[in-house]
Amino acid sequence: MIKPSVIAVVILNWNGEELLNKFLPSVVNYSTGNDIQIIVADNDSTDNSVTSLKQNFPSVQILRLDRNYGFAVGYNKALAQINADYFVLLNSDAEVSENWIEPCIKRFEADKKIAAIQPKILSHNQPDTFEYAGATGGFIDKFGYPFCRGRILNRTEKDLGQYNESTQIFWASGACMFIRADLFKEAGGFDGDFWAHMEEIDLCWRLKSMGYKIVYEPQSKIFHLGGGTLSYYDPRKVYLNFRNDLWMLFKNLPKDEFKRKFLIRMILDGVATVKFLFGFHFRSSWAVLKAHIALYKNLRHLFRKRREVQKKVIVEHHPEIYAKSVMWKFLIQNKRKFSELNFQPK
Repeated sequence: MIKPSVIAVVILNWNGEELLNKFLPSVVNYSTGNDIQIIVADNDSTDNSVTSLKQNFPSVQILRLDRNYGFAVGYNKALAQINADYFVLLNSDAEVSENWIEPCIKRFEADKKIAAIQPKILSHNQPDTFEYAGATGGFIDKFGYPFCRGRILNRTEKDLGQYNESTQIFWASGACMFIRADLFKEAGGFDGDFWAHMEEIDLCWRLKSMGYKIVYEPQSKIFHLGGGTLSYYDPRKVYLNFRNDLWMLFKNLPKDEFKRKFLIRMILDGVATVKFLFGFHFRSSWAVLKAHIALYKNLRHLFRKRREVQKKVIVEHHPEIYAKSVMWKFLIQNKRKFSELNFQPK
């Protein structure tokens, strides 16, 4: 008799009482079965989150962390204490739909080389539109700038069924990521130095370099509120995005591309700094400079990280990395949809 897989739906929370009360009911209603655990990992909230969970959601397990570790370390510490075959990392501001788990587990079981799966992510406020944080699967261009099927930079598309086929992608969104528990641990989990933003792209890149697949599953669907924390020009968000992108490239770029692509990316960041200045986003431009200062200050540490990552590399080059510049396509050629990129990764 084959033992059923254990699935742990893990929601990381910090002072999110209102979000949990609003969105957790859908998770409880549509995540049933003896093989499914629902766990809220609490990053030492100072609001009434834990008390509210105990009162309103008695079937949900609570895993309390001793302080706010952020997204990356918070999940690492929580998942290290959970025994399951599959982890489902789910944001606290996501509403799930009926039958959202089964299609992803079936796809895992049909192909043992799949490490992580992302469902279709739609906007909670505009259910006919893809949501910024993932849409129908993520990619990066040759300089490390992320984009999605259904979202390029800050432009999202309406869901017209144009992305209803399953396909390999480069990264699965941290807003909702199904991942094999053993491979999450084998890859080393999220890079704790990232704190938040782009840690899922870094993890997926490492998994792909280890020879595994990242896949989009359209039969699973969630609705993500998103945008509830930091605005596009928030200096903290700009800093983390630029710093973490640089660190991700430093760690993961293959040897034959490392110097050239990293240098060009540094120049492009300079252009972004000037663009912020001309748009009177002075604090954002300073955030980009701070991201580069952080890179220089941590070079020795990053070289150690790069050596550790490169030891596990089996596959260096990935067709899911767009061979052109998505920034050029968007800003200069006015391409606003994924289909206009003429990008067909296999």
